[in-house]
Amino acid sequence: MVPNVRLFSKGVKIDGRTEEYILKRVNKLNKFSNKILEYEVEVSMDKKGKFYVELMVKTPHNLYRFEETSESIEGSIDVAVDEIKKQIVKDKDRTKELRERGARSIKKKIVLDSNARF
Repeated sequence: MVPNVRLFSKGVKIDGRTEEYILKRVNKLNKFSNKILEYEVEVSMDKKGKFYVELMVKTPHNLYRFEETSESIEGSIDVAVDEIKKQIVKDKDRTKELRERGARSIKKKIVLDSNARF
């Protein structure tokens, strides 16, 4: 399933090469979570001439969001994608650890028959 990518730009003209780069970098997040429903990328320019990029990733249970300001659109996208990746991996690890702890506590509560053979 290919997630929906919505690209917004305010006061900035995004050429084809830059749009292609943004889509390529954002689609790399599919490796870390296969349940991504939608991406939203907003690109604008602040008063000082720096590029402001806001990246939102929607999954069925979570919303990951990060914003970055830098000299280039590509630099902002790189930082934002890396930070979203960290958030997704951290959330997956937390879920996995909670599941394992729950399984361990259930195993401790199971009483085996002394006549059981293994």
